[in-house]
Amino acid sequence: MRISDYTASARFHGESAPPWEICNNASEIVESWIGKLSGDYNIVNGVAIHKTAIVEKAAILKPPCIISEGCFVAAFAYLRGGVWLDRNVVLGPSTEVKSSFFCAGSKAAHFNFCGDSIIGENVNIEAGVILTNYRNEWENKEIICYEGGQFIHTKRNKFGSLIGDGARIGANSVLAPGSILAKNAIISRLSLIDQIPASKGRAAAG
Repeated sequence: MRISDYTASARFHGESAPPWEICNNASEIVESWIGKLSGDYNIVNGVAIHKTAIVEKAAILKPPCIISEGCFVAAFAYLRGGVWLDRNVVLGPSTEVKSSFFCAGSKAAHFNFCGDSIIGENVNIEAGVILTNYRNEWENKEIICYEGGQFIHTKRNKFGSLIGDGARIGANSVLAPGSILAKNAIISRLSLIDQIPASKGRAAAG
């Protein structure tokens, strides 16, 4: 699975690792990117903030973390586990982002959780959306994706979603672990997106 099929972000062009491996290694990847940043960033204790970005008081940024040009991070946002925000990303109040990558121009309004996910360019995530990253209901916790008519075994217990460029996710929706959204997908408010029905999930998990 190529990330470039879902997002045009230059950061992921030619990336050979699948998205769940990128998220699993988020801390190492973001830390390596910090070392290549220009002098336009203020870097303190593993947190890099572009000089044009706005980070409100009471936001919590745990290293490693990159906040790029033109970003806005509101009060009480909580970033941890290796987070990269490309240019002009907006995170609203009380949004938690864990081990995830937001591509340019994407927005998570407020009261969101984005765990172990890759969000493409110009994605809009309305209030209360949860990108879950753990199969609490399965005895075998391995995250299994379903794409192109095939089950994909990730060999990982934590992975959220791969969201294609231009997707729109309505308020208070929940995406089950391993969800994959195509470019320009539209998810109605109050939706549950689980691409592996319970019976198939149990069979695939073995």
